[in-house]
Amino acid sequence: MREKLLNILEDLCGDEIVKENPDIDLLEEDLLDSMDYTELLVEIEENFGVVIAPSEVTREEMNTPNKIIAVVSRKMQ
Repeated sequence: MREKLLNILEDLCGDEIVKENPDIDLLEEDLLDSMDYTELLVEIEENFGVVIAPSEVTREEMNTPNKIIAVVSRKMQ
C-alpha cells in the first residue's frame, strides 16, 4: 500500500522527491495544489476503497506523504 500510494503522489506532484523525502510538506513546497489534493482523495478511494471526505481531515493531517500513508492505513483497519 505504501509504495502504491507513493507512486500516486509522485504522479500527482510530478516529482520523485515524495519517495526520497516522505516528510516533505507537499503544500508548503507547492507540490500539491487544491485540485491535486482532490484528485488524491479520488485516487485513494479508487485504489484502496477508502473514502476520505475533505471535511474529515485537515490539510495539516495530510500534508506529507508519511501523514497521508498514516491516514489511509488507519482508515483501512
